[in-house]
Amino acid sequence: MTNSIRSSSTSSSLIDPRSGFCNANSTFYSKRKPLPLPANTSLDVTTFISSQPHRGTTAFIDAATGHHLSFSELWTAVNRVADCLHRDVGVRKGDVVLVLSPNSISIPIVCLSVMSLGAVVTTANPLNTAGEISRQMADSNPVLAFTTPELSQKLAGSGISVVLERVGPTRGVRVVGYLSEMMNKEPRGKNRVRDRVHQDDTAMLLYSSGTTGRSKGVISSHGNLIAHVARHLVEPMDPYEIFLCTVPMFHTFGLLNYVMATASLGSTVVILRRFELHEMLAAVVKYRATTLVLVTPVVVAMMNGADLIKAKYDLSSLRIVRCGGAPLSKEVTEGFIEKYPTVDIFQGYALTESNGAGGSIDTVEESRRYGAVGLLSSGVEARIVDPDTGRVMGVNRTGELWLKGPSIAKGYFKNEEATKESFNLQGWLKTGDLCYIDDDGFLFTVDRLKELIKYKGYQVPPAELEALLLNHPDILDAAVIPLSLVDLLLQ
Repeated sequence: MTNSIRSSSTSSSLIDPRSGFCNANSTFYSKRKPLPLPANTSLDVTTFISSQPHRGTTAFIDAATGHHLSFSELWTAVNRVADCLHRDVGVRKGDVVLVLSPNSISIPIVCLSVMSLGAVVTTANPLNTAGEISRQMADSNPVLAFTTPELSQKLAGSGISVVLERVGPTRGVRVVGYLSEMMNKEPRGKNRVRDRVHQDDTAMLLYSSGTTGRSKGVISSHGNLIAHVARHLVEPMDPYEIFLCTVPMFHTFGLLNYVMATASLGSTVVILRRFELHEMLAAVVKYRATTLVLVTPVVVAMMNGADLIKAKYDLSSLRIVRCGGAPLSKEVTEGFIEKYPTVDIFQGYALTESNGAGGSIDTVEESRRYGAVGLLSSGVEARIVDPDTGRVMGVNRTGELWLKGPSIAKGYFKNEEATKESFNLQGWLKTGDLCYIDDDGFLFTVDRLKELIKYKGYQVPPAELEALLLNHPDILDAAVIPLSLVDLLLQ
């Protein structure tokens, strides 16, 4: 049994079918299909993902070694590792487990195992210093860390119990297990006594600078993550795409999409341990990848170097490039399509706090709305709010974007002040992004509210200047920041 989410607080007859805007409450509603959510409140995200029917065979491939993990092997490994974590290591519901690892096939196994127990996943950037990781650990208080022998030195002296990906030399850490051994260990007994996990329980604690300020732990529930996965089950996508994971799996996009969503669809994910342009292109050729996710500077680099790239690499399997992080200008979009005419380029927008919800371009027709980041995601409501007056505005008016829906995070961990600043009592997330929604319901991002440059009475969005600079063939990337008269005098 499922519940469908579309416009929960108003009659659909009051909503303009073209823009999705409701004059009665000044709210924009998604024009996508309703979001089917499971009615069972006692459900963890791992169980929800594993219960989805599909005909997929290969779940993950290590791009460097060619090692394959089938879906059958994935779920066997998840069950075995969860059993070992529960029986041998003592991980329980509510415990926090730190994942410190470069991209690897191990990450989906660990994360899905941990969440199946009702324990909480928190991830750290493997490039962080030991001091930065220590501060995150002091805030999140993990009982266990998963890492590699090479990265274990960053945990030395912390006293935390460690599960290593594989056997290898370590110093100054207390090793309590090896993932490679756990994956091959048969569960003891037919049934594992486990705590009941509810959709409202916390599943992930990902650290983000948030909509403003220092890095904070974003509290995401099982229900938030289930809503994200459900969105991929209803929005148009070929379930048997071969995705090349080019983004960090410690980041919200990598985790939500390449650990969870693709597993529910039966898609294959080829995992790059680190991003390097030519390694990525070689992997596209070797594994016949069909979909890439890239940031804007890489799209520009591929466009500017298209002749050399196409002469060296057969990219005929590639059909879709999804882009996020910064708006793509019309010039860059058209330039990329001109160089790669068989590849569609789609944009998207989301935040760590929204767990994948925001906007997305999903069809070729939608991609012709240049500059847009897409239509609102399934189940999402949006408001455009004047940052100075707090007035809620309508179509084609620029203001701060507020989002609401089942995937919006619960708040920031142990930070009531930041939570109150970014999440109001009605469940709206204040994104800190200046946006507008046009007559056809397409979302456009203008810039970060706090990065707007005010000059001689004008408000200048740095993103517009950056997009203009990126059109120059000799510019690989650009960043625009304000420079005041005081800054000049101090130089």
